[in-house]
Amino acid sequence: MSKIKDRFKDMTDTNLLLTITIVVFFLMYIGAVIFQGKGFLKPQTFFNILNANAALIILSCGMSIVMITGGIDISVGGVTALISMSCAVYLDYKGGNVGVSLLIALMIGVAYGLVQGFLVAYLDIQPFIVSLAGMFFARGMTTIVNTNPFNVENPAFVALKETRIVVPGMGSYNKLGKYVDAYVEIGVIVAIIVVILMFCVLRWTKLGRSFYAVGGNKQSALMLGINVKRTKFLSHLICSTLAGIGGYVYFLHVGSGAVTHAQGAEMNAIASSIIGGTMLTGGVGNIIGTFFGVLSLSTIQNIVSSAGLDQAWWTGITIAAMLCIFLVIQSVVMARKKSSVKK
Repeated sequence: MSKIKDRFKDMTDTNLLLTITIVVFFLMYIGAVIFQGKGFLKPQTFFNILNANAALIILSCGMSIVMITGGIDISVGGVTALISMSCAVYLDYKGGNVGVSLLIALMIGVAYGLVQGFLVAYLDIQPFIVSLAGMFFARGMTTIVNTNPFNVENPAFVALKETRIVVPGMGSYNKLGKYVDAYVEIGVIVAIIVVILMFCVLRWTKLGRSFYAVGGNKQSALMLGINVKRTKFLSHLICSTLAGIGGYVYFLHVGSGAVTHAQGAEMNAIASSIIGGTMLTGGVGNIIGTFFGVLSLSTIQNIVSSAGLDQAWWTGITIAAMLCIFLVIQSVVMARKKSSVKK
């Protein structure tokens, strides 16, 4: 009975943090509409946020999985850059095709997951150190693959990149009175599928429950018969595989290869997960919250930019302030949780 109560309590904490994240996002978006103009009311403005952050949504989903188990992975940005450059070189310099380039992206992601997952789970090396080494390796390999940035001109890839999915009934009239259809890129569809899939895994599968159990208390998880090492391994494998998918979505969005691609993506993914209610200590998190965390992060960046504060430090300051607020909220939730356990 006590185990059931603890599980219910963890779900309550998750739902509380999720509710706070969603409310904060809508308050920010309403504030943007009020103070920055009616441009934010156009559906395409929201769809543009999704278009620009589809890859980050996928990366953040993988990051949340790892963080729920009590780990972390800071290599996803480097993996994204390596995938972009490798696929770009293959398509343009090697005369490759889109299908094989997608396979290359997945293979890079899975390879990272296998190696890092093994080192963390079975050799018990700290995930921060392992993924830090993975980040440096990915950035270095990106430079080895090619040092010069270039746009991909492969016709099949360009056609796929420029594909737009029209959202019926969501268009708007421009200043010339012409009706313009609202659209999303292919990457947005992929990101939504990933969010739904990862939500279902965490909510309704034994593996998802194992992630929460391992992140909440490893010893208790062992007593429940959960294979902690395998669960950790699978969390890193899923995270890196999603980094492979997210890396290709990023590549589809930018359409180029460059050493500097996706710089800071890992930090944005961590920030989005925290804002979305995933706790750094593990055991609490929600993929829907992560999704809204990405939207919140992007919205605050748009607000800062629309306010004329284009300097990079203003964005950094606002993101830091948001993180501090959500970390304080998480600390309050943890304090409430500990006090209830003592009782």
